[in-house]
Amino acid sequence: MSEIKTIKDLELNGKRVFVRVDFNVPLVDGEVSDRTRIKAALPTIQYLMDQKATVILASHLGRPKGQKNESMSLRPVAAALSEEIGEPVLFTDAEGDDLKRTINDAGHGGVILLENLRFNPEEEANGKGFAQFLGSLADAYVNDAFGTAHRAHASTAGIACHVEQKAVGFLIEKELQFLGEKTATPDRPFTVIIGGAKVSDKIKVIDALIEKADTILIGGGMAYTFKLAQGGTVGDSLCEPSMVETANAALKKAEANGVKFLLPVDTLVTNNLDFGAKSLGQTKVVEGNIEDGWEGVDIGPKTQEIYSAEVANSNTLLWNGPMGVFEIEAASSGTFAVARAVGESNAISIIGGGDSIQAINNSGHAEKVSFISTGGGASLEFLEGKELPGVTALKG
Repeated sequence: MSEIKTIKDLELNGKRVFVRVDFNVPLVDGEVSDRTRIKAALPTIQYLMDQKATVILASHLGRPKGQKNESMSLRPVAAALSEEIGEPVLFTDAEGDDLKRTINDAGHGGVILLENLRFNPEEEANGKGFAQFLGSLADAYVNDAFGTAHRAHASTAGIACHVEQKAVGFLIEKELQFLGEKTATPDRPFTVIIGGAKVSDKIKVIDALIEKADTILIGGGMAYTFKLAQGGTVGDSLCEPSMVETANAALKKAEANGVKFLLPVDTLVTNNLDFGAKSLGQTKVVEGNIEDGWEGVDIGPKTQEIYSAEVANSNTLLWNGPMGVFEIEAASSGTFAVARAVGESNAISIIGGGDSIQAINNSGHAEKVSFISTGGGASLEFLEGKELPGVTALKG
């Protein structure tokens, strides 16, 4: 972080400030149905308003593929944001010189929200001309959209070459602090809980975290691939036979590094999983191998107990991915047991990944967590050790 300025390092009083935010929010019947990402940007927006800056907000929404699409307009977001800040928000779909005039007319302390950046094909292509135009709108650039920081787009990377001052906002500053500093030099014991469907999606994160963690707890569909790697049978459970050697290498690396690497000791299995109908057929808890005709859908009660005890004995926790098919109530107890343990822990607790966030919110323990990352794919890439273009562009 020492190479990158934060918003408080800049002199922004009375300046025009272009802020890349992540307002990629769900819309239902033309209204924002979940304001989590809008609320996450409020500290930065409020700070700039207090500085009497002209606040130019820009975001994408959905995947319009460079075409204007009214169903992905940010107009409803402007209304929701206005309610949150208690001040008018000027929404504009103006372009070129018309947009520049609109910004100049907004005055100090005014808040403007631009139309969906991805309506312009140059945004995702990181077109130099578009990046230069965006830079010409402002005196300073602030990136506070961690969820798109792993994308080299015009508004996340290209623009940084065309402004005098640049910095991260409060949200990205916090993301870098918790996902970076708190996991690089953690208060120990440091326990990582990794779930989700596929080893292939998370193996790079697991590999990187084996070098930092004291304990790794595995759940979700990926557990069955690790079980195969140990020579077990998994019946009809979701697994990736092509990843068995990779999983085995991770197990050996953990052992060599002295990392406790725990897999489920018991599993809730069913003979019929109907995800669409959110239902299970017959269920039972099995220890050891899973027979043909049955598939694992959650960690069992003994595993829940073991994992909860590990969580309780930790000083730093990182959780990414559910323990089972938690969207189905009958297969949700493992995920919610972990959520409860994390919420009740006194450790520094970091939640990353959409499913984990949904689970911690549904569990009622979200308020007790130290930090909930908004990053999704960016969180995973950052934890893997990759550089994020939207952050790297702010150096210097």
